[in-house]
Amino acid sequence: MKVLVIDVGGTHVKVLATGHQRRVEIPSGPRMTPAKMVSKVRAATADWKYDAVSIGYPGVVVHGHPLGEPRHLGSGWVGFDFKKAFRRPVKVVNDAAMQALGSYEGDRMLFLGLGTGLGSALIVDNVLEPMELAHLPYKKGRSYEDYIGLSGLERLGKRRWRREVKSIVQLLKTAVQADYVVLGGGNARLLKTLPPDTRLGDNANAFRGGIRLWAPPRRRTRRR
Repeated sequence: MKVLVIDVGGTHVKVLATGHQRRVEIPSGPRMTPAKMVSKVRAATADWKYDAVSIGYPGVVVHGHPLGEPRHLGSGWVGFDFKKAFRRPVKVVNDAAMQALGSYEGDRMLFLGLGTGLGSALIVDNVLEPMELAHLPYKKGRSYEDYIGLSGLERLGKRRWRREVKSIVQLLKTAVQADYVVLGGGNARLLKTLPPDTRLGDNANAFRGGIRLWAPPRRRTRRR
């Protein structure tokens, strides 16, 4: 199966498909509606052949449907018929979950996306469970996202932010009994050292995850 993978972001929509080496980037922003996104993606990939579509959505997704409108894009995403628009089978998942799936190497993995906000997902024996840890209370009346999202980085500065990242990673890893943690998102690169049993992810893993969404379920054994 050839899969078209779309990673929807607040500044760019990134697109790649099975058999292609170079991804397409389309500027997005507050005027990007789902209809405009589909139109621009179809125009940019007019000569590509694909059988199905995977979409990484920057928001909560339940049973394959966005539950709320994204913060940094236009409106109309909730209830939009992507299958009809692309004329292909479509799977929509949270963007952090899609990158998590592409980063997975077996066992129990916690994925944390350190970007503008805090994305999170847990995978246990190849079963993907998107999570919403960002807005849970952490300390001093603030959430986890308030400390290790972009606002936390700007408020605390790099040194204190790094300490908070290490503390929160260890706390959440213990809470969900994960074997290892993958840190994705652009700000993960700002860390000088990583907590134990933690590695950096790669934004390219989102495309691998989008393809894996359509693969037959199988147990992955972690590389030791």
